[in-house]
Amino acid sequence: MGLSISGFHKALTARWGRTLAASLVVAGGLLSAEAQAGPTLDKITQRGTIKAGVGTTPGFFSPDSNGRWQGFFVDIGRAIAIATLGNQDKIEFTVSSPQQRLPALQAGEFDILLSGVTVTITRAFKLGFHFGPTVFYDGQGILVRKDLGVTKAADLEGATIGVQSGTTGELNIADFFRRHGKSFKALTIEDTRQFNAALEEGRVDAITQDSSDLVGKRKQLKNPENYVLLPERLSKEPLAPAVAGGDDRWLELVNWSVNALIQAEEWGITSANVDEFLKSEDPAIRRFLGVDPSVGEAIGLDPKWAYNIVKTLGNYGELFDRHLKPLGWERGYNNLWTNGGLLYSPPFR
Repeated sequence: MGLSISGFHKALTARWGRTLAASLVVAGGLLSAEAQAGPTLDKITQRGTIKAGVGTTPGFFSPDSNGRWQGFFVDIGRAIAIATLGNQDKIEFTVSSPQQRLPALQAGEFDILLSGVTVTITRAFKLGFHFGPTVFYDGQGILVRKDLGVTKAADLEGATIGVQSGTTGELNIADFFRRHGKSFKALTIEDTRQFNAALEEGRVDAITQDSSDLVGKRKQLKNPENYVLLPERLSKEPLAPAVAGGDDRWLELVNWSVNALIQAEEWGITSANVDEFLKSEDPAIRRFLGVDPSVGEAIGLDPKWAYNIVKTLGNYGELFDRHLKPLGWERGYNNLWTNGGLLYSPPFR
């Protein structure tokens, strides 16, 4: 039976609609594939290893007696290696000073900086860096000789303070003294490893850095009991992995590797009991651990990537207890949101 004019128009419209829809699906698939590719991730995949810039602060990153890197930030890097390449050892750690690390990241010498980089607006906009989730909430402190008898930073009127060039700390200490109408003399020290020598030789009365650095440095002094970390924090220093802009998928792999450590702790999943959680009927936990492979398949990863991170390294709390608790660190802000801290993971779905 022949179609009427109106029926013909309807059929033609429907046909073109189906053709357009199919074209959009194909185009969407191509765009999705392109979005998943990126220069950093391509280099990592071809090379087979991640290149990471680190510092030299005990507890956060330092080689052991066998030359194997250990520390809180080091294990963050290993978690990313597990998610990306399926093996915690497929990451190379290289020491980079604060003066060198940001230019090196811009130049492509590193795929990621794990060296306690503070998130700032100028680093994001002017330098074009992207930051993963904050992995450690820190603040700038001052370590002083106890024989000075000072109990707060404002008492250091006229003191000589060691500062590291090329860091936010150099600006923060100047802002602090200006705000309080006080004066001080800055001794610029480029190599952070020389800070302790400057203190012990009496060239400075105090040194200032992120408190996480100062806790480690105090432990390294010949007589740690002769020095005290003042209670004030001169700044907010949210420390996060930093990557160069232009590779969205690489950034998201960093984001969700960190989130996996935090989410595992919130659910009480540890390296010791993760296999028991494979029996859970909770659909969110089943997706997280890859029992339900839908999430892993949707994002192009091994469905067991989060399970492998926790099984190999533990959760965020285990990393903290293993590397930082022995140095005297309390969780504080670096606790789960459910325990009064600031750590919080978006949902895994």
